[in-house]
Amino acid sequence: MRTGESLPPVGDVLAALATGLWHWDTAAGLVTVDAEAARLLGLPAEPTTLTQAQTRARFHPVDWNEITGVVQLAVAEGTPAEVRIRIMDEQGRVVRVVRSRSKPSYDPVRQGYELIGTLQEVTEPTPGTPAARSAVTGDWRRSREAFLLDAGRALAEARSTAEVLRVAGGLSMPGFSPDGLVVFGAEGDRLTIIGQHGHEPAAMNPFSNMPLATSYPAAEVVRSGRAVYMSSPADYQSRYPLTWPLARPFGRRSWAFLPLTVAGRTMGAWMAAFTYPVAFTPDERAVLATVARMLAQALTRAGAAESERELTEGLQRSMLPTLGPKIPGMGVAARYIPTGGGLQVGGDWYDMIPLPGGASRPQCGPGRFALVMGDVQGHDVRAAGLMGQLRIALRAYACEGHRPDAVLTRVSRFLHGITHDERTADPRFATCLYVEADPATGVLEIARAGHPDPAIRMADGTVMTRPTAGGLPLGIDPDADYPTTRFTLEPGETMMLCTDGLIETGGHDMESGWRRIRTILEAHQGNLESLADALVQGVHGPSSHHTTGPLADRREDDIAVLLLCRAATDSGDTVLVRPTVRRTLLSVAQDEPERIAEARRHLRELLHDWASGEQVDSAVLLLSELVTNVLVHTDADALLLAEATGEPGGRRLRVEVTDTGDDLPHKRRPGELASSGRGLVLTELLAHAWGVDPRGEGKSIWFELYESDGSGAAVP
Repeated sequence: MRTGESLPPVGDVLAALATGLWHWDTAAGLVTVDAEAARLLGLPAEPTTLTQAQTRARFHPVDWNEITGVVQLAVAEGTPAEVRIRIMDEQGRVVRVVRSRSKPSYDPVRQGYELIGTLQEVTEPTPGTPAARSAVTGDWRRSREAFLLDAGRALAEARSTAEVLRVAGGLSMPGFSPDGLVVFGAEGDRLTIIGQHGHEPAAMNPFSNMPLATSYPAAEVVRSGRAVYMSSPADYQSRYPLTWPLARPFGRRSWAFLPLTVAGRTMGAWMAAFTYPVAFTPDERAVLATVARMLAQALTRAGAAESERELTEGLQRSMLPTLGPKIPGMGVAARYIPTGGGLQVGGDWYDMIPLPGGASRPQCGPGRFALVMGDVQGHDVRAAGLMGQLRIALRAYACEGHRPDAVLTRVSRFLHGITHDERTADPRFATCLYVEADPATGVLEIARAGHPDPAIRMADGTVMTRPTAGGLPLGIDPDADYPTTRFTLEPGETMMLCTDGLIETGGHDMESGWRRIRTILEAHQGNLESLADALVQGVHGPSSHHTTGPLADRREDDIAVLLLCRAATDSGDTVLVRPTVRRTLLSVAQDEPERIAEARRHLRELLHDWASGEQVDSAVLLLSELVTNVLVHTDADALLLAEATGEPGGRRLRVEVTDTGDDLPHKRRPGELASSGRGLVLTELLAHAWGVDPRGEGKSIWFELYESDGSGAAVP
């Protein structure tokens, strides 16, 4: 070309350099090529437009996937994209290798990538040589380092053998990815197949349970601990003629068998097979060896985790009971969630124990059973072991026919004996709630050892904690006493027993955690099993993240919950109904003045949805006055009965305080400095109605309040 002449067209220059142009529009799904690019793709040498599917059929599958990743990375970094692509014919053979250089862009309106670039054949080296399988990103060393980092992270996150095999099967090594993988293990003198990818399962049967003495590459690797590389079928056939007929039908052309070694011990072998020749250069062998080491470590971790899960789940199944046959007139549901300490079993437990009848307890009817809820201190294996021992001991004492207080006393002495000897430097205690139930009458007799009180969901949906007498946690004092509390579970009512994990999980203290549980109990509509699920989901499921507590400590604890519902219908169905009556009963003994505070709290819970807060304050004040009068002016105990009837907005509250004293109260006019004498005066001022009813033995003082909306209007 002489000086001053015009430049030739770009297309002619590129054609002279055997370089083609191609345009890929992912939004339209079309690829446009000129004549030279079409020739390089194995098509007639003329401009044409192809679909993505037609273009993809001409590319090696691994290269197509890598092109997609390179284009996205180049757009994100604002750099040109360079890839090597293996062109395939209709029989799946590599016919040539081309290099593509382009500057891709992204159209946010059409939400697609657009790539305009060149295609140029790489004439040397030919397919199967190392250069033909160089990294598609240009810097093959950097690409392989990135691949190893990604592979290491993915294998480290795998938690089971199946997941490790899935990750291994999805690894795409830059430039020389295998299409067939097999992980071999060794059991005794036999070769086993742990998992495989890229083969029909039935086709692998000849290699399973193969003797390690067999002349087979995987067996040799397990025996010697050294890798075996074969770059061609002829190499395989010459080295292992006996087993070559088994490998020939798979149509592979290169193989790598690498040892899976952990802590100096060869636990198996990993086979990577290729459909094209691979020279296995030192760099390629280094990549394969690194992947094999990571794979061995991942399989070891997954195997140990699976063994631990199997052990703990088996331990849990053996320690946690079944709830037994259906109880006439009552329903029972239970849940256990091990969340603390990283173990699948912890120190929490529950139990249901059929109790014996006979001469030892003639006053008790048939069909009685006991419910147990307990929590051993700690979240380790020792706590789980002590839990199992306690459960067995408690069941044994209960089946001997002892009363609830005697059962806990014996169990406490047993735990103290096994945790406070000279050889034990780690004494433990446990909390426990033991309930003896009579399904015929609904009578419950409860003994408590440092455990949270039970909660009662009344038939109308009102939820209250039920204060019960209690003693020290088990194992602290071998001579501790455990007083019992006796009350009746009314038809339609549900009792909840739980460990502190249900209340405190999620950063809650006992107060805020109880408010969360109470909301779930009151709002739930459904049967007993769905209520148990709702309680667990509310504190441990996805919805629990919306109800975190005020504490910064978010550590979780094991959760155990046990529900007992007395049927509200004659058919025995445990359907949770909502009648218009709610009541509570509580006794206050002469030597228990502190229970007056429990009585006040109990009444507030009973009236938690009362329309007028002032009326609730008045009711609590009058209750405190009446109970205190009994304790101060008589030698008898006080029995409190509070009952709210009617529909919300028009309910009536009646509170009765009964004692066995003979002296009837009378209204006085105390002076300004008098310390007593105002109880009946306040009752007359604040109550809508009140009175004193003599009984056969003693008397009953009562008052009534009629619900108002806070404006003073009340409905009698």
